[in-house]
Amino acid sequence: MAAMKATGNAQVSDKASPTGGGTSEGRDSAGDSVSTLTYEVAIAELEQIINRIESGEIALDESLKQYRRGAMLVRRCREVLDAAKTEVERISAADLAKGDAPR
Repeated sequence: MAAMKATGNAQVSDKASPTGGGTSEGRDSAGDSVSTLTYEVAIAELEQIINRIESGEIALDESLKQYRRGAMLVRRCREVLDAAKTEVERISAADLAKGDAPR
């Protein structure tokens, strides 16, 4: 869990989560895929999951489902950050090729 907690400090509310903060039942379906979530929404949902698991307010079975969902959200966040890094590197390389070094 500690590794997940280190991913960010987003404001968390049920409105920030496309799942409304409920159980993870059926979330792996194509209709609610993490692959379409923005970084901010994924982080907010991840923080909600961490808070629920750490508070002990959900049963073990549900904790495991939530943990799986959290792992998917962490992967999504890493994908988004990697894509952003690649884009920044591409822009920087293009600027350097033109002689317009960033200041």
